[in-house]
Amino acid sequence: MEDRVAIFIDGSNLYHGLRSNFRHHNLNFAEFATKLCGSRRLFRTYYYNVLQDPTQRPDNYREQQEFLDTLRKTPYLEIRLGSTKMTQGILVEKGIDIMLATDLLYFAWNDFYDVAVLVSGDSDFAYALQAVKNMGKHVEVAYFESGVSKDLLNVADNRYLLNRSFFSGLWTRKRYTDLRRVTGESQK
Repeated sequence: MEDRVAIFIDGSNLYHGLRSNFRHHNLNFAEFATKLCGSRRLFRTYYYNVLQDPTQRPDNYREQQEFLDTLRKTPYLEIRLGSTKMTQGILVEKGIDIMLATDLLYFAWNDFYDVAVLVSGDSDFAYALQAVKNMGKHVEVAYFESGVSKDLLNVADNRYLLNRSFFSGLWTRKRYTDLRRVTGESQK
């Protein structure tokens, strides 16, 4: 029987990793998911990030919508958007991590996948991954070497180091000039 794979992408973590390691962000998400699945069957890819506020930054909102429209054309990819809140003059993400963790657990509980691939280095997800393992599922982590949590790696059954070699052949021709504006990036 072929394993079903669900991929959970922490959009902020992926953005920061791409920005600091490669200085560009024109990732082909369909090919990225295919590489993470290998010979297994993709159930679905979930992409989590914040939604730009159109009243605060209309240009950023418009550019983000273009980016999201591109993502929406990716087969078997779902977009999950949280919000931002102004805290001491800084926009901060609200609800993204809990949204991802809830989906990770809910889909495991309902037996929608056999293997969860988390694209993040955030230690906040370690306990959720352990709970998924306790349900008899396998968990894998795709991470950038800088900024990855040891706790997260210790829970993982399998690991993918997201380095230059891994991303070879996964870039699109379209380059986003400032993915921070496009993805709605803010500080956590």
